[in-house]
Amino acid sequence: MSETAAGISKLLKSTSNHSRKMVSLTSVELNYLVFRYLNESGFTHAAFALGYEAGINRSPIDGNLVPPAALVTFVQKGLQYLELEANLCNGDADSDEDFSFLQPLDLITKDVNELRQIIKEKKENLQKKQRKDMEKDKEPKRDIAQDGKREKENGKQHIERERDREVIEKDSEQEKEKHLEEKVDGEPVKTHEDVKPDGNEDIPEPMDICPAAQSKPVEIPSSDVTILEGHASEVFACAWSPAGSLLASGSGDSTARIWEIPVGLCTSNTEIGPANVLVLKHFKGRTNEKSKDVTTLDWNGEGTLLATGSYDGQARIWTREGELRSTLNKHKGPIFSLKWNKKGDYLLSGSVDKTAIVWDVKTGEWKQQFEFHTAPALDVDWRTNSQFATCSTDSMIYVCKIGENRPIRTFSGHQGEVNAIKWDPSGSLLASCSDDGTAKIWSTKQDKHVHDLKEHAKEIYTIRWSPTGPGTNNPNQQLLLASASFDSTIKLWDVELGKVIYSFDGHREPVYSVAFSPNGEYLASGSLDRSLHIWSMKDGSLVKTYNGSGGIFEVCWNKEGDKIAACFANNTVCVLDFRM
Repeated sequence: MSETAAGISKLLKSTSNHSRKMVSLTSVELNYLVFRYLNESGFTHAAFALGYEAGINRSPIDGNLVPPAALVTFVQKGLQYLELEANLCNGDADSDEDFSFLQPLDLITKDVNELRQIIKEKKENLQKKQRKDMEKDKEPKRDIAQDGKREKENGKQHIERERDREVIEKDSEQEKEKHLEEKVDGEPVKTHEDVKPDGNEDIPEPMDICPAAQSKPVEIPSSDVTILEGHASEVFACAWSPAGSLLASGSGDSTARIWEIPVGLCTSNTEIGPANVLVLKHFKGRTNEKSKDVTTLDWNGEGTLLATGSYDGQARIWTREGELRSTLNKHKGPIFSLKWNKKGDYLLSGSVDKTAIVWDVKTGEWKQQFEFHTAPALDVDWRTNSQFATCSTDSMIYVCKIGENRPIRTFSGHQGEVNAIKWDPSGSLLASCSDDGTAKIWSTKQDKHVHDLKEHAKEIYTIRWSPTGPGTNNPNQQLLLASASFDSTIKLWDVELGKVIYSFDGHREPVYSVAFSPNGEYLASGSLDRSLHIWSMKDGSLVKTYNGSGGIFEVCWNKEGDKIAACFANNTVCVLDFRM
């Protein structure tokens, strides 16, 4: 056991005492506790940034010896200590009840003298209340009888209200059943209530889609799922090759893997042997180097090259056969985002070092470094073969062009970290999402946002455009935007009106990933609640669901739209068949 880890364990298990010599906590230990707290709470970006700047990977602490929620335990013990100090020094013998007089916020924001004053005042108020209660008990018994009569009358009224409510609910259920019977070929028959007097139909209100209110979705059994095992740590990213049946995955075990998925139905008996998987090692020697975690990956348009980004700040380009073709080394911090342009001659990377770099793939050298952000760059996305956007924890979004030394467009308006940005299929609209709980839609024709989408209750982690509308393979379908949030919901937006079409409420934990099917008819979502849901864009219903054995970090469809991959926190990748 290392000295540092032993110190943390001792601090967690010990209780404070006035006469005991206080144990000191070093900055290294505190940094590690905060790092662990951020990771355990799902704040991966913040954890990466702290880990890099504080050198957590070089820390002597053995993480296996530090229990979960260690930082929270420390804080709780500190509060208990303050509480004891305030109460036991108050001079009263009967101090057991005094603990209920203090709130956690009082303990954090006030010193001991102020805490004692709070206890004193609350005790006096309690004594006054007790005296008043005693006086009430001495009132004539006729008042008690009157109270009993009133209580009975209130109870009777309550029962009558409950009966009325049951009648109303029963009528409502009958109305719903009648309405469902009126459906023809899956579409509701419009009644006179659906049409305005002038003949125009109402614009539909946003619908909260709760699985319990829908016909029960088909649960995908484990027997119809192929589980890919081999990674030794969480799998953060996965991506299908745009050509063939290759699936790439990136993990915290310092490797990426290329899996060859057999054609045909996926089953639990499908074997993916060593001959069907390529292991792309990002280390030399030890396999537990935290600095080599694979954080992001992307295939080029032809499916011939795979780019990976790592926690060590290096980007790597691999052939589909698993050969390392180039190591791109200029970033000074972890790479969080990596994208090929459509032509495939440039690779774009965004890093914690606050910069974005365009790499010349042919030469393996950097072409231009863009140093506009004042904080870590979290996401990048190409608009054309030479223009792209970047976003950062500094709340800013910049549109840049190769050869230009300043941004060609600046978008400001978010009040928190901007977690993701995505250009729509036509390249005219940019969507962004932030820790401020909003998603925004921007146009290259103006600096101010076109729409400010504010329906989420917590941070929005990611967004995706549907592969529909002008310039896509589905030009006659409406362009949609999906947003996934830590509030456990997914919102589907009408981008012309800036309004919610559906709110999908089937998950119970933060949603980390969403992906549209190639035909735009379905949306897959993956959550920390271990479930993968598939939603219909036609009516907002939950059509299929799969429950895995770990939180889901990413989901993706193959190009045919008949297979979905999901990567899990339990070190596995799952492949599911999708046929309706």
